[in-house]
Amino acid sequence: MPVFTRLRHQPETADAVTEGTSPEQETAARVTLRSRFAAWRERHPAFVRGAGWTLTALAAVLVFLALVLPNKESALHADRFVRIPVEAILGAAAALTLPRRPRLTVAALSGAALGAMTILNLLDMGFWEYLGRRFNLVLDWELLPDAQSYVKDSMGATVATLATVGAFVLVLLLLTVMALAMVRLSSVLARNKQAATRGTLATAVVWVLCSALGLQIAGSPVAADRAAGAVVSQARLVHTTLRDEAEFQKVAKIDAFGNTPPGQLVPDLRGKDMIFTFIESYGRSAIEDPVEAPGVDATLDARTKALAKAGFHAKSGWLTSATYGGSSWLGHSTTMSGLWIDNQQRYRTLMASDHMSLTEAFKKSGAWDTVGIMPGVQKSWPESKFYGLDSYRNAFQMGYKGPKFSWSTMPDQYALQQFQNLEHGKKRTKPLMSLVILTSSHQPWAPIPKMVPWNKLGNGTIFNAVHAAGNKPSDIIASSPKSQAEYGKSVQYSVTALTEWLERYGTKDTVLVFLGDHQPIPRVSGNHASRDVPVSIVAKDPKVLDRISAWNWTDGLRPAHNAPVWKMSAFRDKFLTAYGSTKHPKKS
Repeated sequence: MPVFTRLRHQPETADAVTEGTSPEQETAARVTLRSRFAAWRERHPAFVRGAGWTLTALAAVLVFLALVLPNKESALHADRFVRIPVEAILGAAAALTLPRRPRLTVAALSGAALGAMTILNLLDMGFWEYLGRRFNLVLDWELLPDAQSYVKDSMGATVATLATVGAFVLVLLLLTVMALAMVRLSSVLARNKQAATRGTLATAVVWVLCSALGLQIAGSPVAADRAAGAVVSQARLVHTTLRDEAEFQKVAKIDAFGNTPPGQLVPDLRGKDMIFTFIESYGRSAIEDPVEAPGVDATLDARTKALAKAGFHAKSGWLTSATYGGSSWLGHSTTMSGLWIDNQQRYRTLMASDHMSLTEAFKKSGAWDTVGIMPGVQKSWPESKFYGLDSYRNAFQMGYKGPKFSWSTMPDQYALQQFQNLEHGKKRTKPLMSLVILTSSHQPWAPIPKMVPWNKLGNGTIFNAVHAAGNKPSDIIASSPKSQAEYGKSVQYSVTALTEWLERYGTKDTVLVFLGDHQPIPRVSGNHASRDVPVSIVAKDPKVLDRISAWNWTDGLRPAHNAPVWKMSAFRDKFLTAYGSTKHPKKS
């Protein structure tokens, strides 16, 4: 048993408060420390006053910024910070009327709440930048690990780790510092009650007058209630999200083709090798934006001519995607289900339902083998059941030994060649229906693969030199002009790889349907871009395109500006109907 000896002498220093001292000695040490600190303050009054005013001013600035901070980066203008927040007036009134203990408690809690609101504003900024929408407090937490994975794939593990640690530190600092700032401001107001009361009343009068007169600076009202409005808006979003979850469960159980007999599903495509392909971030901006369009349009026109020379013809139109900037799986599931899947809860509900996807219709018919080519999938993928796939190939099942191109695990050309080698080129007793997801046009669009001779693809190591010569993500990701230029090149690459594959391996019975999943991020497409994506159907058999003549789509791979625009959720039913499927509704 250890022996503890009592200190015989307790020095009057900070080191005196140590393990093993008696309560009396600890109390004496604390008194001594307070006395020394008080003496130091008396010897340096100017410094103490200056430091106090500096801390108070800093606290006031932090609280003010938190109260008026917008939730969009595009709204970060000087006029947004020349405002009078009503929440500050109400907070000052509370600090002047509450007793000390409740005042400090309210100040600390409201400060932490301001810190939390600031965190949500920052999350909103990120989501507006990359997904074209605000952060959903109920659904979007599970997307944060995906964001970390994206940073890791694009910028490296070190940057991802530093960003993660930095985010946690920032959250703790905001919660703590904002709470301390509010406590300090409330204490200053309480110590100067008379002057603070006059100032609060005067500010309240000015706020009321500015509000009544509708005074604005550069379009922003001087009398602001940004923080209160943000709380109300978040509450409404939470309520809407929870209500939508219950309503969508009922919607997902209703299916116009849910009870259609197998023999009445897509009878006009029997014997055709069907390929449904999504091209990552292939949006309307690629075809119509002044920066990206010249190169992409030239590629689409050249590939239309090359396909025609090989006997293939195409018709193209527009679909309005359910997502924007990312969350590609929402676009995939919306197209294939015929339901509007614009959030994670709807996606989860759909995947757990027996609602029939367009690709599953081919499986249910019994007339096709079904397969998925998923180079972006790097873990188990239970969604394959919803899509009606007999099997699928993920990123680790295609023999690729070359370099990753940022987030994209392999170049589209390689994935398509392996699709041919492993699935499409095999002899079968049935035609094949394939779902192919191409990833080379995924942000940050650096480095971008280049086309190589098809017969030299091998195991993909030929792309080592291409990767080494390409741009670094850090050189592209922060620049809008560079991102736009490289985005356009990536779309040109993906379209070229897909159509060259069709030229090389397509037959008279091949039917290719390809489309984008969503528009690229606002840094590339702009803050006011549409949600439209191009969609094309390509075939040799003229009867296939004759079936959709009533759609009034544009001939070729490039849809006209005034070509029909449908919601993405309309495509499944229109496609099934055009190719002879008979409706037999299933209702809840």
